[in-house]
Amino acid sequence: MLHYLQELLQALDVVSLMDAVLRTAAVLLCLTVHETCHGLAAYALGDPTAKSMHRLSLNPLHHIDWFGLAMMFAAGFGWAKPVPVDPRYFKKPKQGMAVTALAGPVSNFLLAVLLILISKAIYLYTPYTAVWDAVFTFCLYTAAPLSIGLGLFNLLPIPPLDGSKVLGVLLPDEAYSKLMRYERYGILLLLALSLLGVTGNFISGVIVRVYETMFNLIY
Repeated sequence: MLHYLQELLQALDVVSLMDAVLRTAAVLLCLTVHETCHGLAAYALGDPTAKSMHRLSLNPLHHIDWFGLAMMFAAGFGWAKPVPVDPRYFKKPKQGMAVTALAGPVSNFLLAVLLILISKAIYLYTPYTAVWDAVFTFCLYTAAPLSIGLGLFNLLPIPPLDGSKVLGVLLPDEAYSKLMRYERYGILLLLALSLLGVTGNFISGVIVRVYETMFNLIY
């Protein structure tokens, strides 16, 4: 009996380790795509700042904020290094910032679609192996929902999230400037809402609905 329990605990440890590895890989993938697309959008609108600082890269090490990454696991939300953007390069600064901000969440939704498509291709056209199972699980059950969640979370209109820049298009310049002044306090507000379960409960339900919609359309 003791030998059986030892084997069971070892198996659970392997499963837990695999889950942690897959989740970490998914976080890095989703954050990297998100931040790179911010930089690409800004560059397309005439701002070379991100390119000059080597932020138009799919190398996660160029985008990781280690404290923000730890917060994603500990508190349910986190952040990467913000892509440097200089709105002075934009013909219409406020609109340019909104497009640049929106590029991040949109990239996460498109990434989720791509991951679900990859999982379907694996399911239909590849023989079952341990590698098959790991990649399938990663795409469909780990990275895709996480990418959707990151996209939705960033659309909240709370500075410094992307949604606040998108909301700025609808606000008068004076109101937009006042909103951005409180950007430094936004993380504290988000942390408080997360600890109270407000953002988690709301976003979790939306994630499930968006994920189910994508899944049903693709499968």
